[in-house]
Order: sequence, then structure tokens, then C-alpha cells
Amino acid sequence: MKQDKKPDREKGYSQIFVAVTGLFITCLITSNIIAVKLITIFGLVMPAGVIIFPLSYLFGDVLTEVYGYSRARKVIWLGFFCNMIVVLAVWLGQILPSAPFWDGQASYERILGYTPRLLGASFSAYLVGEFANSIVLAKMKVATKGRWLWTRTIGSTLVGQGLDSFVFMTLAFAGTIPFPVLLSAVGTQWLVKCLYEAAATPLTYKIVGSLKRREGVDVYDRDTRFNPLLFAD
Repeated sequence: MKQDKKPDREKGYSQIFVAVTGLFITCLITSNIIAVKLITIFGLVMPAGVIIFPLSYLFGDVLTEVYGYSRARKVIWLGFFCNMIVVLAVWLGQILPSAPFWDGQASYERILGYTPRLLGASFSAYLVGEFANSIVLAKMKVATKGRWLWTRTIGSTLVGQGLDSFVFMTLAFAGTIPFPVLLSAVGTQWLVKCLYEAAATPLTYKIVGSLKRREGVDVYDRDTRFNPLLFAD
């Protein structure tokens, strides 16, 4: 496979890259919206967002594996700012005066409203988890010389999803629920998300293989600077 290291400004962005980016951000924002509902699966209580949030990691894996960490970093930040826009729009909709005949204000606030603590926990967990996932995958790809894709998709998810779950639950609920219960909730979410990613491995293989063939791109991050705050290559 060709190792594509040209700057973005020279080669532009393909339609496929834009599509994968759109899917990544859609999964991210959708999971945050539906996470307000708690569901029970096999006796385990967890946010409804768990049914789609792992897909954002799948598409994040695809972006890093095919296009490299530098591009994935841009997409992670784009997802962050897009999510901020959604939160801001929801907040503005909440504070604007309701029509006299509309009686859904309380429901709107209950379902779509966010407390500052939960927002801070969600944004922090997203950045920590996504960047950890992307960095681990990129480094493992170099270490394995591009072999054994399953080891880095699952390995990076173990790290990224673990940090995501721990940071969110700790920042959001520490001091409000017993510590053993908090750890149990972290472990449950982490396990479910990782099993989800493992089950999706065949799909990841198909997507990655197809993209590498169609795009003619297979980036290895040998000389990449992994600082998440660098917006330029």
C-alpha cells in the first residue's frame, strides 16, 4: 500500500474521508443526546448512548488506521466543536420564551438539559478517550508493522474506552454515589463497550481493507507529533 504523507492542503480531502468523518460525528452527537435514558440489558443498567457510542470509536479507528493520526486529530477536534454547537443550540432553545400554548418546557429541560458538571465530564471524557484511542492505535500500527489489525483496534479500545468511562463517571458522579458503585458502573460500561468493539472487528476489517484499496492510502505515523493540541501536521 502507498504510504500517503502529503499535506492536506496539497491533496485535499476525498469524498470517502468526508463520509467517514460525518459518520463519526453523527454517532458521537447521537449517543450524547440519547444517553439521558437509562436502559437495562441482561440486568445491567447503563446509558442508552452505549448502543451507538462505540461506533464512534470504530470510525475513529478507521480514520487513524487508514489516514493517520494527524487527520484523526483534526476530526476529533471537529467532533468536539460540533458537539459544543449542539449543546449551545439546546441551551438557547431552553432559555428562549415558550409559546403560550406550548406545555413541553419541563419535558424539554428534563430530556435535553445538561448540568455544567455533566457537560464538563462528557467533554473531558471524550477528548481523553478519543485521543488515547487514536494514539495507541497509531503507535501499535508502527510497532506491529501494519500486521494484526485486530490487536490494535481492540487494544486501543481497551485503553480509550477505559479512560472515557473512568473520567466521565468520576467527574460526573464522584461524591454523589458510593465509590464501589461508581467503580462497578465504570467496569460495566467499559466491558460492554469493549465487547461491542470486539464483535465489530470483522466489520472494521472490511471497511479498512476497502478504504485502503479505494483510496490508495495506508499511513504509518513514524515521525508524527502526537500532541493533541497541534492543529497542523
